[in-house]
Amino acid sequence: MAKGEDLDSRIDYGIILSVMLLSIIGLVSLYTAVKYDLQPPSTPARAATMQLIWLMLGILVAFLAMHLDAEQYWKLSPWLYTLGIILLIAVLKFYDPTMAIQHGAKSWFRVGPISFQPSEIMKPAYILMTARVASLHNSMYSHTFKNDWILIGKFALITLPIAVLMKLQHDFGSTLVFVAILAGMILVSGIKWQIVLPLGLGSSLIICVSIYLVVSSWGKEFLGHLGFESYQFDRINSWLDPTHDTSNSSLQLWRSMQAIGTGQMTGRGMNNLKVYVPIRESDMIFSVIGESFGFVGCSLVILIYFLLLWQLIRVAFDTKNEFYAYIVTGIVMMLSFHIFENIGMNIDLLPLTGIPLPFISQGGSFLLTNMICIGIVLSMRYHHRTYMFSRTENDFTS
Repeated sequence: MAKGEDLDSRIDYGIILSVMLLSIIGLVSLYTAVKYDLQPPSTPARAATMQLIWLMLGILVAFLAMHLDAEQYWKLSPWLYTLGIILLIAVLKFYDPTMAIQHGAKSWFRVGPISFQPSEIMKPAYILMTARVASLHNSMYSHTFKNDWILIGKFALITLPIAVLMKLQHDFGSTLVFVAILAGMILVSGIKWQIVLPLGLGSSLIICVSIYLVVSSWGKEFLGHLGFESYQFDRINSWLDPTHDTSNSSLQLWRSMQAIGTGQMTGRGMNNLKVYVPIRESDMIFSVIGESFGFVGCSLVILIYFLLLWQLIRVAFDTKNEFYAYIVTGIVMMLSFHIFENIGMNIDLLPLTGIPLPFISQGGSFLLTNMICIGIVLSMRYHHRTYMFSRTENDFTS
């Protein structure tokens, strides 16, 4: 930090404003969603109040995260990663059976009235760990085919335990988030395009083959032996043809499309929902925005997200910190995947995966994770120092 630099110039108010606007939209949308729910889990006031409490806690945690600098995050990353792995293992034994029945995944702990997902704690820990691995590797080795494959191997070693534990929890949606973060890290870590391109083409081929298997009878049988559940097949079928079973497996998607469509240009207005969408307070919250505020409201929300992502990327360029650049990459990929997947599945652009909308969907641990990530990015401008990595793992010079 330069001598005499005041506090205001070290805090990125643009990022804070974008997050607060999205959070306010989320509180209003959540209140409306629960108010018009046929079987509400709680009263609208209680649901909005609980979300507000989580938001206040998130702001506090983001404030604390902002005061840690790059050296402290560097040292904490392996400990946070280890803690995340321990929690992912523990939830397999001590998961909340009620949430497991409701969502089909053993992904939630419950402590009294509060439930949370350890996978949400794992996301920032994984981002920090992959950023540390990439920074340290690139400070020690030049980019040759051999060294780049070694870096990919290191990424795989820290990703594989998470993928296995996510599979055991039956949490496919969270697995995709970690894959998106990993893809971003591979793209920006300097790995040769002769390696990245075949990996990208191979991934695309796997996706196409998977879709083909899902829509064929023998493919479903094959995937069933690999552990795929019937509801996962239903989600793909609903995505390919949302009208095929609008009273059962396609109900949620079909109603979401109807709700967004009836909003037309400017929406029906607040507290005037007509189309019932199941579980719209979390995964399908965008349908509430579409029906209430129409195309204009949806476009405004997308614009705020775009501005937020742009501001996050700008901070990484301004601070000129390699470690921070990888962290921002992970955070931007995580948020971008959530935004694109959630909005996409609400309008049938992508299949349903249970991915919530950042800062808007109901969910305490998810909101807390997003606020932690925002706090980490705010710390970059707050400290504003350029670190050089030496060949010694814990040696920082500013």
